[in-house]
Amino acid sequence: MFLALTLALLAALGLAGFLAARARALAFSDARQRPHSRPVYHGAFVGVATVLPALVVVLVWLVASPAIVGSYIRSGFPDALSTQSPAMQDLAYETVAQIAAGLARLPAGSVAAISAGDISIADALAGTGVPVADNPSRMLIEAAVRLDHAWRVSGLCLVALVVLVALCGMAISYRKVRPAFRARSRIEQLILAGLILASSLAVLTTLGIVLSMLTEALRFFSIVSPRAFFFGTVWDPRFGLAGENQPSGQFGLVPLLAGTLYIALVALLVAVPIGLYAAIYMAEYAGPRLRLVAKPVLEVLAGIPTIVYGFFALVTVGPFFRDLSASLSRLLTGDYNAFIQAQSVLTAGVVMGIMLIPYVSSLADDIINAVPEDLREGSLGLGATRSETIKRVVLPAALPGIVGALLLTASRAIGETMIVVLAAGVAAQLHMSPFEPMTTITVKIVSQLTGDLEFTSPQTLVAFALGLTLFVLTLGLNIYALYIVRRYREQYE
Repeated sequence: MFLALTLALLAALGLAGFLAARARALAFSDARQRPHSRPVYHGAFVGVATVLPALVVVLVWLVASPAIVGSYIRSGFPDALSTQSPAMQDLAYETVAQIAAGLARLPAGSVAAISAGDISIADALAGTGVPVADNPSRMLIEAAVRLDHAWRVSGLCLVALVVLVALCGMAISYRKVRPAFRARSRIEQLILAGLILASSLAVLTTLGIVLSMLTEALRFFSIVSPRAFFFGTVWDPRFGLAGENQPSGQFGLVPLLAGTLYIALVALLVAVPIGLYAAIYMAEYAGPRLRLVAKPVLEVLAGIPTIVYGFFALVTVGPFFRDLSASLSRLLTGDYNAFIQAQSVLTAGVVMGIMLIPYVSSLADDIINAVPEDLREGSLGLGATRSETIKRVVLPAALPGIVGALLLTASRAIGETMIVVLAAGVAAQLHMSPFEPMTTITVKIVSQLTGDLEFTSPQTLVAFALGLTLFVLTLGLNIYALYIVRRYREQYE
């Protein structure tokens, strides 16, 4: 409630500052001295100066106030609870927060009645939908009343502080509205700063992901040897009995890494040729009418959810390969033993390759169309055929972009999870046969983080080590693709 009121007041003050500054700028627009900036820039400058510092205050409040209020409430816990474990204190605070959330919905006077004991907390919160125990202790009720009061005081302080900061920003910026003031330059600098901040978000997000994974992965490697993880050939994350310090299971990465690369390789062998040939045909041979229909139909495959592809692999493709192998086995050996299992590397790779076809074809088609038409006309003018022009001119010129498209496709294949779960199973096996089930790193990350587990055991922390390995693998693909792009780009500059 207080946050919505704060934002509404801030928007009103920003609009008032904009209109006041624009009106003042219009007043001196007919003066002898020609204004540097148009009135709208003066209005925008005052409006931004009014809103932006106050928004910073709101963001700081949203980050700091929960910690401050929580510390205030926890400090009032009795000694019997203060000596408990942090988990028990967190549970008690969550209960207090639920009760306080219900108190905030009650009419005036109800909180006083609850504090006096005239009405029970369960009866008062019966119509609010807040899940509270039937008879919470008096300590929890008192803490909830304190928390509700702290929230209200914090909200009122936020409103007052934001209004004060906004009015100060408006007054300071309004005094600068003069004909010689370079309001347009200030607005352009602010827009440039916003663009730089937006472009930095990707870098900061990547850095945050790496640090979060690295911190937990180091905790895992303090328990399990890196040598046993990176070079182990058995994945069996079992644990010993209670009281044992070391896990009795094995956390070998090799079976998961082999399954990831194997399934991705099969998928690329399916998607890359079909996708490239489709892109070449649509870009160089297809007419406008056929292209107008064929490309959207092909791109429909990209909009199908991966779980649907998993169902397709589980119900149709897997049984088809199994029955086909049984028929071939009967013709060759006379028995009905199927040498291709329904859940296998082949099934997952083929279905994943079908899913990746639109990625390859659409990206490659755009890249081929971006090749200058002068190259084609020059090759045809020298007597080359259309196929020779495509093979010796168009494709080499588009090779850097095609490599980037293939890299994106490979990253998509490496990170796929649902198709692998349903089409290749979850068995961490190490073999070379594409007709047997295998699993990938992403599948095991999901399985290790599923369930009621604490983030202190190697069984859970290994997911972060797997995620970090997957990140390094994708980074290596990007670096190699960048090397290929730079090498061939120099040839055509």
